[in-house]
Amino acid sequence: MPQAPDIDNSTRAERQAYIDEAFACLGDCDLCGKCKMLHGRDADEVYADYIDGKRAFLDITMQLRRP
Repeated sequence: MPQAPDIDNSTRAERQAYIDEAFACLGDCDLCGKCKMLHGRDADEVYADYIDGKRAFLDITMQLRRP
């Protein structure tokens, strides 16, 4: 998967498309782990600030990984 579009050089639609693709359900929960990483929340909710261009994708991802 390509790197997340930078918020300064992408449109809201491009960032939304990236989140939609990156967190699409694979239908194999035992092998995937995406929902677990998001702590059971919707990717659009978790990454809303990224989609809106307010915070970098990596900043949000690192926050999710903190205990």
